[in-house]
Amino acid sequence: MKEVILSVRGMSCNHCVHSILNGLGKLGASAIVDLEAGTVTVRHDEERQPLQAIIASIEESGYFVEK
Repeated sequence: MKEVILSVRGMSCNHCVHSILNGLGKLGASAIVDLEAGTVTVRHDEERQPLQAIIASIEESGYFVEK
């Protein structure tokens, strides 16, 4: 398992948290969202859930991942 911390803009409430967690859950990744810090810590299997798919999932939920 790989762990990555992503800076994410646009998150402000629990709806944001659930939206991101649901999207990542569909990929089989687990995450912790920290609204105050503006980060999403993702644990994933790089072979099954490449980082680009993780980022795409978050951005499809309406948020911006800073690279």
